[in-house]
Amino acid sequence: MPGPHRALSRCSGYAGYMDTSEAPLLQLIDCVVVRDGRAILSVDALTLRSGEHVAILGPNGAGKSTLIRLLTRDVRPLAHEDGSPAVLLRGRERWELLDARRTMGIVSEALQESYSVGVPVRDAVTSGFFGSVGLYRHQHITDSMRDKTADLLGLLGIEHLAGRAMDTLSTGEARRALIARALVHDPEVLVLDEPTDGLDPHGQWHVLEAIGRIARAGHAVVLVTHHVSDIVPEIDRIVMLKDGRVMRDGPKADLLTGAEISELFDIPAAIEERDGRYRLW
Repeated sequence: MPGPHRALSRCSGYAGYMDTSEAPLLQLIDCVVVRDGRAILSVDALTLRSGEHVAILGPNGAGKSTLIRLLTRDVRPLAHEDGSPAVLLRGRERWELLDARRTMGIVSEALQESYSVGVPVRDAVTSGFFGSVGLYRHQHITDSMRDKTADLLGLLGIEHLAGRAMDTLSTGEARRALIARALVHDPEVLVLDEPTDGLDPHGQWHVLEAIGRIARAGHAVVLVTHHVSDIVPEIDRIVMLKDGRVMRDGPKADLLTGAEISELFDIPAAIEERDGRYRLW
């Protein structure tokens, strides 16, 4: 039996793939995560394809953080009776760490907490090549790594902060640095967990502008949030999570309505759209 704080998942219904190059980027199939004897996430099917810009939207406690933990494999699936997997990356149940980094760049609150130290911004970004917090003497840094770091600092609009220590930055500046760090491997999809939490309007604006630039630069974006205002114009698909289940999955224009948002958050809500951006009233 698992311990009281261990998260478990169950899966079934796997059909398999013969050609992984044609498989979806990421796939959850009949995946149930249980903690303390209660299902905290139950996804029948969720597929993310190459090049998609998707928002995972839902209230606190909907299962969004658990979904991120499934992608990072902090929650590992249990074998189902038929041996089928719950999480597939390019059609594969098992993959190497380097494959995962090339596929997914993930920015989470936990990552930001690990950088509350005096690491220079330039080193924080470059450390993404090694999966470390900061750089160490045994790590060999190539000219191409330095060039990539410089390019990403420019893309995120923080090149002027390159020599500053991470623990001297505003929360929004540090978040942009960690987004740059997540992009060093040119991942196919950037996964952002609550990217504007704790930010003032200045920080929110810069982070959301950066996310839009990243999407336009060719990286698929999966934005996990409970804020409607986080959904940048480049997002075209919404997956609504509620009570650990996928409540809706469809085009942004169909789901960002007062009726749908009211049902999702259990409040009377109205939605205003202006120039591709949405606001909740």
